[in-house]
Amino acid sequence: MRRAAFLDRDGVINIDRGFVIRVDEFEFVPGVLAAARAIAARDYALVVVTNQSGIGRGLYSEEEFLALTQWMHECFAAAGAPLAGVYFCPHHPTHGLGAYRVACDCRKPGPGMLLQAAKELQLDLARSILFGDRNSDLVAARLAGVPHRILLGVDGRADPRDDEDSGEATARFRSLAAAVASPWWQGMNPSSAASIRA
Repeated sequence: MRRAAFLDRDGVINIDRGFVIRVDEFEFVPGVLAAARAIAARDYALVVVTNQSGIGRGLYSEEEFLALTQWMHECFAAAGAPLAGVYFCPHHPTHGLGAYRVACDCRKPGPGMLLQAAKELQLDLARSILFGDRNSDLVAARLAGVPHRILLGVDGRADPRDDEDSGEATARFRSLAAAVASPWWQGMNPSSAASIRA
C-alpha cells in the first residue's frame, strides 16, 4: 500500500479566486508543480481532495469541473507529478440545490473523500500526509487517520492564518514549495535528493 500526499485544491494548488472553473481563471500557486514533483519522487501518491460546493449551488456543472480537472491532470503529468486521483464533494448542507443539499460525510471536515481514495487507490493512511489551507482540511485528515497534517498559507502569499489552526496542524508553512524545501521534509524523507527547482 502506498502512502499518499493529499492536496487541497483552491489556495494550495491554485490561487483561490472563489469558484474557479475555467482554465483562464486557474493560476497555479508559485512553485506548486515543482514541489509536487519532489513529493511524487519520494513515492507518495498525489491525491487532490476538494470541496466544490459551486456545483451544488448551481454555479457550474460537474461536467465543467471535470473538464478543468482533466486539464489540471495534464499539467501535473507534464510537470512529472502525475495525480493518482482527484476527489471532490459537490454538496452543501444549506446552500445546495435539490439533491446537492445534503449533510454528507465527503464534504470536509468530513473524512469521506480521503477514505474513498484510500479504498480505491489502496493507500496507507497511517503513513500519509495532507496539505491544506483550512482547519477543515486538517480535521478531515485526522478523522481519516492521517498523522501528518500540514497547514499552508492561502495562495502561498503569507504564513498560515492562526484562526485556521485549532491545534490540528502538525507543521505550518507558507506554501507547498516552502514545505518541501524545509528541514521538516528532509526529516520526513532523509534520503530525499529531489529538487524543487522548476
